[in-house]
Amino acid sequence: MSLRTLLVIGILVCMAGWWFSDKRHGPKAPASAGDLTLACPLPPRVASGEPPLQTDVPGSLAPFALDAATLTPLAGFSVEARVLSREDYGSGRESDLSPTDLALGWARMTEDAVIDALDISQSSRWYRYRWSDQPPLPPNEIASSSANMHMIPGNDSVAQALAGVRKGERVRIEGWLVEANARDGWRWRSSTSRTDTGGGACEVVYVCGVTRL
Repeated sequence: MSLRTLLVIGILVCMAGWWFSDKRHGPKAPASAGDLTLACPLPPRVASGEPPLQTDVPGSLAPFALDAATLTPLAGFSVEARVLSREDYGSGRESDLSPTDLALGWARMTEDAVIDALDISQSSRWYRYRWSDQPPLPPNEIASSSANMHMIPGNDSVAQALAGVRKGERVRIEGWLVEANARDGWRWRSSTSRTDTGGGACEVVYVCGVTRL
């Protein structure tokens, strides 16, 4: 076997090892200045059983400077919800920040009978639902009690917690709704409303805490 052949085999083995290691460990936090708890402070926490809590940004809270973009906080955000679906992404500009989308439901959108009556899916950073015959809830209630959220892990611990979240679980997500701005002008802005629909209606969340309930 020639030296060139041995070198090619060695490179392929290294690439395979990297690929399997990356898949095994799941989504990673975007590169940042460090994995410091203080770099991702928790906002006020939502009360159990209440709809998502959105709060003002303290004047002392600076933007979060990551390698891929700078995240400007728009509001504190805390939600207790049921995971209706999850989808992981490894391509596209957004995946440099957010490797995972969670479709979350709260209020009556946590009930088994409601969820079972809906066909729920995610793709291309969208969350979709449909029903047969009659909707299990008024359509405007479905829209205002669920949302697709783009999760940006604030550190490696949060990334590992997000990687373990599964469809059907109840979770508490705490962090900040943000606008991402890259040096080349690329921009990605979170919705700050729970009642909007269509393009731009998803939350972009810089996640500082994940609790599986």
